[in-house]
Amino acid sequence: MLIEIRNLLNKIAYKYLVRPILFMFDAEKVHNLFIGIGKALGSNFITRSLVKLFYSYNDSRMQQEIFGIRFRNPVGLAAGFDKNAEMINVIESTGFGFSEVGSITAKACKGNEGKRLERIKEKKSLWVNLGLNNKGADEISGRLRGKKFGIPIGISIAKTNCKENKETKKGIEDYIYSLRKFDKEKIGDFFVLNISCPNSYGGRDFGDPKLYGLLLKEVEKLGIKKPIFVKLSPDLGKKEIDKIVELSRGRIKGFVISNLSKKHEIGKGGLSGKVIEERANEMLRYVYKKGKGEFILIGVGGIFSVRDAYKKIKSGANLVELITGMVYEGPGLIGEINYGLKRLLEKGGYNNIGEAVGKGIRN
Repeated sequence: MLIEIRNLLNKIAYKYLVRPILFMFDAEKVHNLFIGIGKALGSNFITRSLVKLFYSYNDSRMQQEIFGIRFRNPVGLAAGFDKNAEMINVIESTGFGFSEVGSITAKACKGNEGKRLERIKEKKSLWVNLGLNNKGADEISGRLRGKKFGIPIGISIAKTNCKENKETKKGIEDYIYSLRKFDKEKIGDFFVLNISCPNSYGGRDFGDPKLYGLLLKEVEKLGIKKPIFVKLSPDLGKKEIDKIVELSRGRIKGFVISNLSKKHEIGKGGLSGKVIEERANEMLRYVYKKGKGEFILIGVGGIFSVRDAYKKIKSGANLVELITGMVYEGPGLIGEINYGLKRLLEKGGYNNIGEAVGKGIRN
């Protein structure tokens, strides 16, 4: 009962007090403000404990071990929020079961010019044209070297947003540099190849199955032991998905489904949130059936409630991630989802979250 009251108060406070004020200001400036606040809150035990008291919820039925990695719950922070891996301590305290940092590129990058982040309130979505702004593999790996965290960390790797990387060979070299760097430094619990960012120079060329195959060949040569996932675009057709899945068998461990969508009328950039939810869920179901249990799937796109998260799990997702839902619903959403998942598992007669994976798919 106390958890339910806490979750309700968090929801009301954010919806009626905090969000109206935040939404009066530029979205990217608010994001940067929260990065600063998050760094401060995560810097000492007292503030981390307070954050945990206000937001976190965990239950043993939420725990899973995947590829030898223990996830205390299935709800993670998607790549694109903590781009420079500065907030991991407070992310853990907020109640996330894991976090994907980045996307990180070989070279530091300022990203695209002009306005590049905007809320599309009527669609419960975000327009994103940041352009992979991050401090680069060298600086970020140097800051994380030797550090241990209480939740698994995924390192999202993309190619640097620059004209030179339009050439396929240069783009592949960019990916390989970052992968080798983080693997050598033993940083992160798993890697994610972001082949589907619509906001970098040259577009999402490695979503082309032929070029993806070339990238995989070079990745295999590194002999990386940690699990490698691939992040897919929601705009891919079934024929492209089929080819990517076949190329991935025995070579990568899973997929993150899905990234931003380029199919919109705004112009450059991509959309996240509710506008891609159904496409992402359809792709989840398709890849789950196509993969025949070979791949671990991470579901992303349009999670604003426990029902949204549970739908992805029953559509084949072993884990889920979000950002946009937290922007619209507040950080209390994380504890609300984890508590709600426990209740739904009880109702469905499941002893563990893993038992519900794929149970909503008709054969």
